Amino acid sequence: MADDVKDPERMDKLVSLCKRRGFVFPSSEIYGGINGFWDYGPYGSRMKRAVENLWWHEMVETRDNVEGLDSTIICHPRVWKASGHLDQFSDLMTDCRKCKARYRVDQMEDPTTCPACGSHDLTEPREFNLMMKTYVGPVFDEEHTAYLRAETCQPIFVDFHSVRVATRQKLPFGIAQIGKAFRNEINPRNFTFRSREFTQMEMEFFCDGEEGMEWFEYWKQQRINFYRKQLKFTDDFFRIYVHEKLAHYAKAAIDIEVQFPFGWGELEGVHHRGTWDLTRHSEFSGENLEYVDHDNQRKLMPTVIETSVGLDRMMLAILSRAYDEDKAATAKEGMEEDVRIVLHLPPKVAPIQAAVLPLSKKLMENAEKLNSELLHYFRTETDVTGSIGKRYRRQDEIGTPFCLTYDFESGTDNSVTVRNRDTMKQERVNLTQLRDYLEKAIEA
Repeated sequence: MADDVKDPERMDKLVSLCKRRGFVFPSSEIYGGINGFWDYGPYGSRMKRAVENLWWHEMVETRDNVEGLDSTIICHPRVWKASGHLDQFSDLMTDCRKCKARYRVDQMEDPTTCPACGSHDLTEPREFNLMMKTYVGPVFDEEHTAYLRAETCQPIFVDFHSVRVATRQKLPFGIAQIGKAFRNEINPRNFTFRSREFTQMEMEFFCDGEEGMEWFEYWKQQRINFYRKQLKFTDDFFRIYVHEKLAHYAKAAIDIEVQFPFGWGELEGVHHRGTWDLTRHSEFSGENLEYVDHDNQRKLMPTVIETSVGLDRMMLAILSRAYDEDKAATAKEGMEEDVRIVLHLPPKVAPIQAAVLPLSKKLMENAEKLNSELLHYFRTETDVTGSIGKRYRRQDEIGTPFCLTYDFESGTDNSVTVRNRDTMKQERVNLTQLRDYLEKAIEA
């Protein structure tokens, strides 16, 4: 997809599906909602946890040179002074005096014209800091001011020495974290793509500066491989954007972009941050964060290579790619519905990996017994409401890759019929072989 193809109708359908099938809801909806905040429902929370675990396994559990961290969402205020967020973390904002709409200037096609009403009567652009302010302690004054973290990487830098000492790691090594971040966005938009509360998955890799570009290229390729192999992203769905204009402390930066229904958007960044972060925190804290290389008898300030992705954006990317409407398949099966809506989710992250469908309510007890055995190894559920065809459709909409029909023959031949979501082919599988069958199919 070389062009910036936009499909707002597809986006509307995806948002509707997420609400209808329990993936994502507007937060506080019974009170009218609150812009920029979203709740993940039963299927969304399952899928979100699966994606999170997949990233954690890839970045931490399969490596001996990356450690994990779980830090607080409120840090000492000077953390954000050192990082530059208090002074520089802002966007230009303008208001339309006629319709009262508010915009980020960099998101307007014409900064002199209101996109909503066409008025040219706009306020002068002014800076708006994106940090969310709160207070720690019983008194609400400047002395007790604190901030919800705007990114998860700063606590990683602050805890660098503590993690290194506790784990006895030597350079090069990384620290990874998954956690909430908060930004007081002027104009949250595009569903969960740009929110005020979101989850980040970040890894900061500390190395000798002389090896910095080698590690940058290594992590860049590792992240590309993750999307290709684990999430099955194809080359027409994602692309690499190379930054030509860099921050003064950076040596290289790329974005992994994907084709959302609203156009190309950034999913993940890989950045060569140099020694900027640890140097700044050393200056502002008074603590020397240099690394002592006992082997080579020298001190050095580690260079940092960062990989940073929003979990909510990754969820949206996966859902955007997975959404499909299959008319031909509906006609083949002779169903009444005109369109089969299906989420072609990778089995590894599908909220339900296998649904057990008893052909009759009389078979419910045996079906539930089978489900209770499978849920120790897979994400499963039992679905008994409605005709078997309607249940197939319901499972298609939540992305279930395999439906297991327990019928009246199952009690005698000890087998179930496995229906594949993507091919809709059906295969009889013996219960003694079912776990192995599903494990191989999910890993394929």
